[in-house]
Amino acid sequence: MINPMRLTEKGTRSKALLALTLVSITWGTTWLVSKAGVMYMPALQLAGLRQLTGGLIYIVYFISKGKAFPRGRQWIPVIILSILNFLLSNGLTTWGVKYISSGLGAIIGAVFPLWMVVIALIRGNSSLNRKSLIGFVLGFTGICIIFADHLHDFMNANFRFGIFLSITATLTWAFGTIYTKNQADSFNPYFSIGIQMVIAGFMLTSVSHATGNVIPITQIPVISWLSIIYLAVVGSVISFMAYIYALQHLPTEQVSIYAYINPLVAVFLGSWIFDEKLNAFIVFGGLIALCGVYLVNAEFRKNRDQPASQ
Repeated sequence: MINPMRLTEKGTRSKALLALTLVSITWGTTWLVSKAGVMYMPALQLAGLRQLTGGLIYIVYFISKGKAFPRGRQWIPVIILSILNFLLSNGLTTWGVKYISSGLGAIIGAVFPLWMVVIALIRGNSSLNRKSLIGFVLGFTGICIIFADHLHDFMNANFRFGIFLSITATLTWAFGTIYTKNQADSFNPYFSIGIQMVIAGFMLTSVSHATGNVIPITQIPVISWLSIIYLAVVGSVISFMAYIYALQHLPTEQVSIYAYINPLVAVFLGSWIFDEKLNAFIVFGGLIALCGVYLVNAEFRKNRDQPASQ
């Protein structure tokens, strides 16, 4: 006799796997779409409009569900994370791909767990065991292999600036991740993300206007508007909801595979559509770096899952 509960479980798992596949692909495409958008308009203006659009979608949804805004001290983590994760990390990442390839930006973005190791060591919160050390060395080696093929590009000031922006973005994302883990947030985390995006969006557009790096709304070309809409709706809303669904119905270790597929998608799409450089240095260096990130992530998950000593 067929057990209907098992059919439901199988259906839920299939949907979760489909959601994970969606995230693995779409978050990889956002690098390419960002690159396409910033070719025709200022990067920070694009990032700001993306955050405003995506954030407003979240806010309208949660208000329609009767959710209340943060109160008092609940605003503190919301504002801090809006600065770390969206103003700095996303803003600088979007700015960075204006000067470097989308694939290279994606690979640099994927190695942010290496920063978490460095931060944890500096703060004295952990020791570097063998697996973490191997992962850190592999990650650093992979990045060096990639950069070995770009040594001549470092003569270009714009390339150096793009690398600086991208690396700084990974550092701020690492700080944001650590802050999120350490912050006991009593406010709805999903509603919080929408508010963070709107706050960061206002900040980014304000910086764009204050520095004169802005073009009139009416002069933004269609391709940039399409980029903004895709990044906001697909990248920030649909994919994130799919990510949450996958986390709810699949093991965390299985869901984390998206982080290793995203840069591969970005690299190959960048090579195919924008004719970005794709050679043995980038392929092998990227794979080595991602192996290092995997080892570091595995160790972080093991430490997180271990019960605290009494």
